[in-house]
Amino acid sequence: MIFDIINEKAEAIPNFKGGEKYLSAKMHYDGMNRFLHGCLVPGATIGEHTHDENSEVIYILSGKGHVLYDGELLEVSEGQVHYCPKGHSHSLINDSDGDLVFFAVVPNQ
Repeated sequence: MIFDIINEKAEAIPNFKGGEKYLSAKMHYDGMNRFLHGCLVPGATIGEHTHDENSEVIYILSGKGHVLYDGELLEVSEGQVHYCPKGHSHSLINDSDGDLVFFAVVPNQ
């Protein structure tokens, strides 16, 4: 299966998962799995949340920031992957001067 996520309509989601500012996202959901091409502007965050039913993989396409993973603050930058397994919590934080662009997959488990 191939889908063209770049041509999906971007949606600005304010305070995503209780975070700061907004998440700009192009999403594809096939009924089982969610694929997301997202951008956090400087100062924006995805609020801390726990993956009770699934996991999440986030690949950083450009920019840098931090992940709060189970209470530990970890730096992330272009080319790195953050994995949040089922049962763990995380937050994505753009505390840099530029956009933080990423691709995320949340598989149904």
